[in-house]
Amino acid sequence: MRVLVVGGGGREHALAWALSRSPSVRSVACAPGNAGIAEVASLVPVGAEDVDGLVTHAAGEGYDLVVVGPEVPLALGLADELRERGLRVFGCSRAAAEIEGSKAFAKEVMARAGVPTARWGAFTDEAHAASFAGDLLRRARRVVVKADGLAAGKGVVICDGEEQAREAIRSLLAGDLVGGAGARVVVEEFLIGREASCMALVDGERVWPLAACEDHKTVHDGDVGPMTGGMGAISPTPVIDGALAARVEREVLAPTARALAEAGRPFSGVLYAGLMVTADGPRVLEFNCRFGDPETQPLLARFEGDLGAALLAIAEGRAPTVAFSPRAACCVVLAARNYPGPPERPPSGTRSPAVVIEGLAEAGALEGVTVFHAGTRRVRDQVVVSGGRVLGVTATGADLPDARSRAYDAVAKIHFDGMHFRRDIGARGEPPARR
Repeated sequence: MRVLVVGGGGREHALAWALSRSPSVRSVACAPGNAGIAEVASLVPVGAEDVDGLVTHAAGEGYDLVVVGPEVPLALGLADELRERGLRVFGCSRAAAEIEGSKAFAKEVMARAGVPTARWGAFTDEAHAASFAGDLLRRARRVVVKADGLAAGKGVVICDGEEQAREAIRSLLAGDLVGGAGARVVVEEFLIGREASCMALVDGERVWPLAACEDHKTVHDGDVGPMTGGMGAISPTPVIDGALAARVEREVLAPTARALAEAGRPFSGVLYAGLMVTADGPRVLEFNCRFGDPETQPLLARFEGDLGAALLAIAEGRAPTVAFSPRAACCVVLAARNYPGPPERPPSGTRSPAVVIEGLAEAGALEGVTVFHAGTRRVRDQVVVSGGRVLGVTATGADLPDARSRAYDAVAKIHFDGMHFRRDIGARGEPPARR
């Protein structure tokens, strides 16, 4: 079959890469893609948020399957529009995408479904939000403030004390931190534990869990610094064993799918549960309506079988076949200067010189290594930086230490001006015992 992937980041490169290796797939196109995706797919010059342009192109080409990568086009209703044109789509409806598009809505779904999560409140008024934060801080030294809407993984602030909480609430309501006015914030208790990412293919009330992953959200080693879209990920994670995976399916994934179906918002696609595994079990931090980024990179590096056939099965309402290698995978994100802050601007009246990436071929030639592109573009015969998260250097190994070693050996081959990365991806070790 002919497949169109929508998006242009590291997740979409991993999807296009895996689909290009699928026996059921004859060709892959990607809109708009990036320099790395161009090596495994033909690029279509249509933006991922240009719903009309994507629908016109997809319908005109008559693709057998459209795979929507990012959350924004799903929230804009791209999957709905494509289905109305008779196309098969892997990606949820606009109504179901609100599970990610509104954190308050997600909390309401969890409350109806009995899904374990943190104590929370949603607010449009700064004073009421600050008062609730103060109540939570009387029980713990930290509180979490989140933008209610989509924020590309950057709308979360962990606050030490009431002063920081008030500032985060003010900034998020004003849109200062997420590039636009925020109508509402969610304030919730700070949970202690270790994060994990559990995704599942979903068709209405049926769920097929995928291998668990572990993301590394903050920009600096030791889990400190500002939150990012993700600085690296591993799969599998020692946080989720077989028993806990079954519990997550039973207590989180299946009830949420059922609650969405009962609310008239049946989910079809991939449902992502971001968890905090506490001493008392898993608690949901967030839901996403698409594959995680960068978790998709190590996840698909371990996927065994025909990804195209699995995604098509979900699009057609059939049971997919899902299997993963026992090998481990580690992805290290290489970021541009100043990420996750705004990119540096050149002096007025001048053009910023292109930042050339060196060593890609040498890194990709190492055994077990695949370099997934996120923020790149090609200028003549050179690949240059075009985004905050630039590359996801991913390696598989016999176990996690082996995969880490291979990934960091590949990282050492790559250089671009301003490059920075975490040196501790996958180094957290075994979690403490749970009750």
